[in-house]
Amino acid sequence: MLPRRASPACFHGWIADPTLYLFDGYNLLHAGGFREPTELIDRLAGWVTLQGARGVVVFDGHGETLRIGRLEIRYAEHADTLLERLAAEYRERELVCVVSSDRLIHGTSGQDVLSLGSQAFLRGLRPTPASPSPPSRVSDRLDERTRAKLERLRRGDDG
Repeated sequence: MLPRRASPACFHGWIADPTLYLFDGYNLLHAGGFREPTELIDRLAGWVTLQGARGVVVFDGHGETLRIGRLEIRYAEHADTLLERLAAEYRERELVCVVSSDRLIHGTSGQDVLSLGSQAFLRGLRPTPASPSPPSRVSDRLDERTRAKLERLRRGDDG
């Protein structure tokens, strides 16, 4: 039998890494100080990909079900209920970890489901390096001296 409460250390070799993470969307959003859901979604999508796992983030409310790589984004009138249902549905086939600070979800997800608090998860969620977007114009890639010289050539000024 797997432990009920997981510590961040369990994801580093003490027991098998979960293959499915179920994220309580607004719980993580507020715990992590993200400005908007898309910020959290981007971070989670990158994280599950790096882990070689799958993830489902569930937000309260209504919206279109989306998939970004290995992360599915879902909406439900009661996110907690959907998280509990997904945990029960998948726990027989794979190792599941529910990420939420809501103790009720942890208590009703089942004994075979790992649980991790939002703050503990967020401590291990390293920022993904932002890749600067390449300049869209050639002139944006030129230093000031070269740009000035080209401008003089364009005007026909040889000096």
